[in-house]
Amino acid sequence: MAEIVIRNTNERITGDENVRNFLNKYDVLYEKWDATKLSTELQNNFGLTDDQKQQVLETYDYEIKDLAARRGYQIWDVITLSEQTPDIEEKLAKFEEIHTHAEDEIRAIVAGKGIFVIKATDDTGYFNVELSPGDVISVPENTPHFFTLMENKQIIAVRLFIEKDGWIADPYPDPTFIKNA
Repeated sequence: MAEIVIRNTNERITGDENVRNFLNKYDVLYEKWDATKLSTELQNNFGLTDDQKQQVLETYDYEIKDLAARRGYQIWDVITLSEQTPDIEEKLAKFEEIHTHAEDEIRAIVAGKGIFVIKATDDTGYFNVELSPGDVISVPENTPHFFTLMENKQIIAVRLFIEKDGWIADPYPDPTFIKNA
């Protein structure tokens, strides 16, 4: 279940309906997939082979195609990151730079955990969306954000794209952002 932490106040928002209502204010899509559909073998494997990634896509074929039909996605893939990922610290450093995209950025978490850090209004500031298996989130185009992993550094996520080349990140320098809030 996703949880939100408003970085300026440390207020925590819990419960699917409360999370959904908060995210709706910022046009952030939040849905749930059945995380138990994925086999235990795949849920606990953060170094998936290409064949295993295809199994993940086949497991969630209905959900992916439904989302693609509703939102115009053309392609999708599976990303897996963990301590065994080569150059994980360099990848995370690159991920943890605030940016925007010309299309929404969507992730369906099927194993592990991750965090989207999203800029809201000036009075709210940035907020973290802590994601767990089954959480699906889409950050709207042109919204400053970044994605990173939680302490355990393990995630398997389905990503969907409108553009066939995937997301192109446009840096969003923000001197008001405090990284470790």
